[in-house]
Amino acid sequence: MKKIKGPAIFLAQYASDIAPFNNLENICQWAYNLGYRAVQIPTNDSRFIDLERAAKDLTYCDKITAVVTKAGLQISELSTHIQGQLVAVHPAYDQMFDSFAPAQYRNNSKARTKWAIAQLKFAAIASKNLGLKAHATFSGALLWPTLYPWPQRPPGLIEAGFTELAQRWLPILDAFDQAGVDLCYELHPGEDLHDGASFEYFLAAVDNHPRANILYDPSHFLLQQLDYLAFIDLYHPRIKAFHVKDAEFNPTGKVGVYGGYLDWKDRAGRFRSLGDGQIDFKKIFSKLTQYGFDGWAVLEWECCIKSPEQGALEGAPFITDHIIEPTSIAFDHFAAVAADQQLNQQILGLAIGEKCDE
Repeated sequence: MKKIKGPAIFLAQYASDIAPFNNLENICQWAYNLGYRAVQIPTNDSRFIDLERAAKDLTYCDKITAVVTKAGLQISELSTHIQGQLVAVHPAYDQMFDSFAPAQYRNNSKARTKWAIAQLKFAAIASKNLGLKAHATFSGALLWPTLYPWPQRPPGLIEAGFTELAQRWLPILDAFDQAGVDLCYELHPGEDLHDGASFEYFLAAVDNHPRANILYDPSHFLLQQLDYLAFIDLYHPRIKAFHVKDAEFNPTGKVGVYGGYLDWKDRAGRFRSLGDGQIDFKKIFSKLTQYGFDGWAVLEWECCIKSPEQGALEGAPFITDHIIEPTSIAFDHFAAVAADQQLNQQILGLAIGEKCDE
């Protein structure tokens, strides 16, 4: 067994124009002082990293690494959640997602998609240049508006959707393969890859590409009422990244899974700061350790009640307390005996070399 690394923190929810959240140097020092030992860096914010430059300039990557190292940290992964979302956008969401792209690509869905794919390819090379082994992203969505359809979907629609999604992602997956980096999709409502079944559809469409992997975040599974522990048993070979995020699900006579029109604090399913929700992280850390996951445990703070600063303050010790030191010996080793073939045969009631007559 291997040891999970941590604690780390995803910087996306903390970025702002106010110090210490306004540049990479300041936010890294802040994170270290709270007890974090790595940062997951969003690549859509030039205050933290210029993704295209990181893909083309090794000297620049050395400077980024030096800033992070000086603060006593490492980079856990880069993130292209925003760009990954734009790899595939259903026309119903064009206007709402346009703000995710630079101004010159808005009101032009084809140009926006082309830009997003290029960004992901830059991310593959940048991750390699920074010495990283995993990368975090979203899949985007073409089929999401048909998730709970009325009228019924026409035959072949799901297959057509995943075929198109695969065509867009295969060149990206190949780029990550060439870079030696695992591409980890955060399975998330709003994305075509949001649960185990949809991930399997995608895997089949990309011919089980070795770089098509999972960023495991149990909070999204709790809100879907999916068994987030059994998920680890089923998909642990593909889990290459880990967001530690809590959630709770409290259905009422008014709202359940589909209560998303309400404000977050009024929904049945709500994201919470670590320790304030219903997720059993002791069992999650046990299962991931059992299966040999040795990536970073990364806090992603999202909570409709508690402040981000308090969430970060409490998050580092919470993760530290859940990381398991894997045992190197069997608990009953004290009663072990040396290998002895003759003894084994005697215990079985057999003479050495004896075989049962046919």
